Order: sequence, then structure tokens, then C-alpha cells
Amino acid sequence: MVNRRLPPLRSLEAFMHTVRLGSARAAANQLGLSPSALSRRIATLEEFIGKKLFTRARQAMQLTDEGAAFHEAVLPHFEALARAVEGQSESTSLLRLHLGVLPLFGTQRLFPRLAELRRLHPILHIDIDTGPHLEDRVGDTLDAAIILSNRPSAGLHAVRLDENKVHAITNAELAATLGDTPDAGLLARQTFLIHNGLPESFTAWKAALDLTDLEPAAIDHYDSGQLMLAAAAQGLGIAIMHDDHRRRAADNRLVNLYDAEVESPYSYWFVCKPGALEERPVRMFHDWLVKAGL
Repeated sequence: MVNRRLPPLRSLEAFMHTVRLGSARAAANQLGLSPSALSRRIATLEEFIGKKLFTRARQAMQLTDEGAAFHEAVLPHFEALARAVEGQSESTSLLRLHLGVLPLFGTQRLFPRLAELRRLHPILHIDIDTGPHLEDRVGDTLDAAIILSNRPSAGLHAVRLDENKVHAITNAELAATLGDTPDAGLLARQTFLIHNGLPESFTAWKAALDLTDLEPAAIDHYDSGQLMLAAAAQGLGIAIMHDDHRRRAADNRLVNLYDAEVESPYSYWFVCKPGALEERPVRMFHDWLVKAGL
């Protein structure tokens, strides 16, 4: 076996924490170190590899190009080492994550990929919660959540998972009667389906099609995107929602009404308390989710 010199693991840990949290102060707090002690550990790593990893200006630390390249090269091996230790440790036979998920995101985007996560982290098990007020319960009954929001609360660590387009979605038969060009008179006789938690989607759609004054015959409110799609497929109304959901549903009865793409006020976000990223179940799921690009 070839003898290899390894960097001090505590210095490498300090570096990885600083990059992950984006803040030297936050990394020092998580590791129970003073800022100066954290800085010394990173300086030790820089001396070991002979490269400057961060530029320092007052309290800010920013990765250099060499630091970014080092992080990219080391990250998969650092995670592999952590998985290897977890796999051999009797004290980590099972890790559990309490995750809040919106049902439509769960069925369309998360569940089809969860087998990948299980293969990567066999010891990680997830309790799924699809109840209301997910964001408000993060840090209490939930370790983390995937929410649909225009902007999560400032006190949460938030990762934006996508950017969406709003469409009017209905069944092909109703779309044929409404034609290819918006007609305010025809639309005023229709029923629109609106999600309770996403009222700005309808406002954005009307403004983009120059239909600000449109008052439909009825607005039916739903708390489930999945039921909105089902209702639209049955011809019960025009659902105002993200086109991504229609495409993933792969329901031949559903079509987009008009050739109009409207920027959505809402996106899917992964949220947790900032400190929760240092809890292994949250970190495992967060890193996999971002890398998987769900």
C-alpha cells in the first residue's frame, strides 16, 4: 500500500462547513469554535495543499478559483468517507427525516426518484407529511419541507428548486370551443379553478393576456393541485397552475389554453432551519435533492 499524506481532517471539516454554510461565522458556530480558531484550521489546510482557498475581507470569506476547484474535487470523496463511516457505525443503523411535501410535488417529482436516494443512503428513512402550513412547522414538527412560495421566510435556509410558467389548463374539448385567441366574453362565462395558496397566479395570468378586468362566472377554490388537474380533465373548469404539472401528469385529455407563457410568482423551494443542515438526515437529503435537480 502506498503511504499517502492526508490533510488534517479537522481543517478539512472546517473548510467544508464554511463552503456549505456560506459563512465563516456560521461554520464556527456549528463546530463550536471561535472565528479565529476556524480561520487557523483553514490556514492549516491552505498551508498543507499550498493554495489559497479563500479571499478574506473583514468578516467575509469568498472562495478563490483554486478553492472552488479544490472543493469540487474533494466533495464527492468527503461524502463517500462519511457514508463509509456511517455504514460501519453501529450507532447509525437508521437515520430519520421528517419531511413536509406538497402532494403533487411528491407524486410527480419526488417519489419517482426516491429509490436513487435509498441506494445512496440506505440508512436514511423519510417520514412524509402532506399536511397544511408546512413552512410554519419547519423546525417544530418538521425537519425540512418542500414548499411552493413566492419567497420563503427570511429565517429559513432556502434553496430554489425551479422557475415556473403559469398556464390556463383545461380539457381539449373546452379548449376547442374557446379557440386560439383570448375572448373576454367567452372567458367570462367559464369557471376557473384556483389554488387557495396561490392566488397571485390568476392575477399574473390575466395581466399577461390583457384581461385584468375579467370576472369569470365562477371561481372554484382547491387546496390540492392534483384535484385541480382531475377537475380540469373532466371539463369542470380552467385550472390556473404551473405547466410543469400538466406535462408530468401525461394526461392526454389536458391541454394548455392559448399559446401564452406567464412567469409564475411562485417557485418550489427546499426549506429548513439554517442549523438543521448540520444534522445528517437533513444534510443527506438536501445534498441529494440539489444534485438530482428535481
